[in-house]
Amino acid sequence: MLDKVRIVLVNTTHPGNIGGAARAMKNMGLGQLYLVEPQEFPADRAVWRAAGAVDVLDRAIVVPTLDDAIAGCGLVVGASARDRRIPWPLLDPRQCGERVVSEAASHPVAIVFGREDRGLTNEELQKCTYHVHIPANAEYSSLNLAAAVQVISYEIRMAMLAAEHGAIPPLQEWDLPPARAEDVELYFQHLEQALTEIDFYDPANPRQTMTRLRRLYGRIRLDEMELSILRGVLTAMQNVAHKLRRARSDDRDG
Repeated sequence: MLDKVRIVLVNTTHPGNIGGAARAMKNMGLGQLYLVEPQEFPADRAVWRAAGAVDVLDRAIVVPTLDDAIAGCGLVVGASARDRRIPWPLLDPRQCGERVVSEAASHPVAIVFGREDRGLTNEELQKCTYHVHIPANAEYSSLNLAAAVQVISYEIRMAMLAAEHGAIPPLQEWDLPPARAEDVELYFQHLEQALTEIDFYDPANPRQTMTRLRRLYGRIRLDEMELSILRGVLTAMQNVAHKLRRARSDDRDG
């Protein structure tokens, strides 16, 4: 089960934090580490901090984008240290661990951590199904990256141990698996294009339209067939819009 859990670190500045995260992961039985554009890796400082978890570093997968890191995942959880203007479905670490364990038996899961100084961008967080927030001391809430990975990894392990004793029910069986992260992202690109073509959405004045639509679909958790149906609906909308434009053009020419 834990082999399907990915810890994703985005644009990490200090290689020591990568090593510390690898050690935290191995302590809790996790081994899938993805690094999105780390500023320095491989690095001796990462090896020193990893201690006995160098094998996790050796297997780490370095990718250029977050989309590459979460490809194939049916659940993506982003670590967020602060409230956002548009709130997202939020989990605490314990709920996160339980959700990860209940879904990892069915499909890959990613937990995404951002940069040491500013975390994840709004755009990156919008690619996540849920956000997870560690309720640290409000007077000193800044957590080291490796410490944050340790907290979430611990809760995943505790949830796994509880699941082995039947304390956590498995993910409700569904007729089809959840849509993969990369397919959902393609859908949003298609949706934005279609809404623009029917003059509902103005890219020059976007407001928060696409962000709120992302949140809406995230709450629904589309499966593969539902996503395919919606892509078909968008294509049909575009075809009608194109026919209307051609008809208007013919009328003007006539």
